[in-house]
Amino acid sequence: MSTSARFDRGHTDDLISFLTASPSPYHAVANAAERLEKAGFRQLRETDAWDGSAGGRFVLRGGAIVAWFVPEGADPHTPFRIVGAHTDSPNLRVKPLPDTGSYGWRQIAVEIYGGTLLNTWLDRDLGLAGRITLRDGSHRLVNVDRALLRVPQLAVHLDRSVNTDGLKLDRQRHMQPIWGLGDPQEGDLIRFVAQEAGVDAADITGWDLMPHAIEPPSYLGRDRELLAGPRMDNLLSVHAGTAALAAVATSAAAEPLPYIPVLAAFDHEENGSQSDTGADGPLLGNVLERSVLARGGTYEDRARAFAGTVCLSSDTGHAVHPNYSDRHDPTHHPRANGGPILKVNVNMRYATDGSGRAVFAAACEKAGVPWQSFVSNNSMPCGTTIGPITAARHGIQTVDIGVAILSMHSARELCGADDPYLLANALVAFLEG
Repeated sequence: MSTSARFDRGHTDDLISFLTASPSPYHAVANAAERLEKAGFRQLRETDAWDGSAGGRFVLRGGAIVAWFVPEGADPHTPFRIVGAHTDSPNLRVKPLPDTGSYGWRQIAVEIYGGTLLNTWLDRDLGLAGRITLRDGSHRLVNVDRALLRVPQLAVHLDRSVNTDGLKLDRQRHMQPIWGLGDPQEGDLIRFVAQEAGVDAADITGWDLMPHAIEPPSYLGRDRELLAGPRMDNLLSVHAGTAALAAVATSAAAEPLPYIPVLAAFDHEENGSQSDTGADGPLLGNVLERSVLARGGTYEDRARAFAGTVCLSSDTGHAVHPNYSDRHDPTHHPRANGGPILKVNVNMRYATDGSGRAVFAAACEKAGVPWQSFVSNNSMPCGTTIGPITAARHGIQTVDIGVAILSMHSARELCGADDPYLLANALVAFLEG
């Protein structure tokens, strides 16, 4: 590999730690921020005045983080190199009135977030994580990382057709987790969460809570060549982008950077990105523009910087499934440990074009990383990412890439154990320019 190859299987070991410590988007950005701070980055508040000095900075907002590194001598019109990703995963989210139940069972009322595979949440030991908002407006992270909840499946004796006609789940009636015995008591869950967080329940005025599978990620396979774990869509990319940005910033003194490297990890991709922390919101544009202005730039400098900017939108994609190969394009079969994938859709569900392909190919070549192409079967609808949104909202060239996985949107997904560090090495080469 070239000098851009910074990561090996130890990166995947670290991904396991990152996934385990990040049961919610709020935990994910807190963990990314901690890693960046160790690399010399410092947090900026959006309400403060910013300066244009060199160095690494990041902004946190809810479940989103935007981080960037200004090299010494960067001009106001210096373009950006952006790694885009998202911090949210399809799951269950606690409702405003969470305490429910019947027939002697205490349950938690949940909504379905994103396009989750509902059956993968059945008969699985679940914890509870997220953030609470206190009366003074501050936030506190919460992580009950033990067996607390369970969504029990109906016994086969009471649904004799389940193995012939398929499992049919009603999103309202069948997905409410059990967490105890007795009659539901109003305020019971929040009192429990307050005790776990070490605060007074009366001080909790808001919450963003979600169950999570407590089974830790693990290597799988005869030769441990696979990795199984939760939330790889898309914390795998958040972790790789964080590691790549930290590595590039650390070596910037020895390798002058022609671009300003950026990590933009958004929330709410799984339900359309339309929020103040989503890719369809103003967060990224505001941060980039303020960076230009803080370095003495004008609107003309902003326009020049954006015109030369490229974003790699990194999200998971579909590896060819051996049991359902007919669902894939007959000539495009991304494989586990085959390297990152370039995602193409001519109807712009992905933002990649031929020029973007060349940028990605050059980064992979520089890093000595193999790569693959993904395109959907013409007879099936194609998913989408933050890529087209980022391109259209900010007018910057965007390329959709990622890692090929199986079991996408399951409570537990599967990828090749080498692909996370191959992606990270490609991202380093891209950010270096």
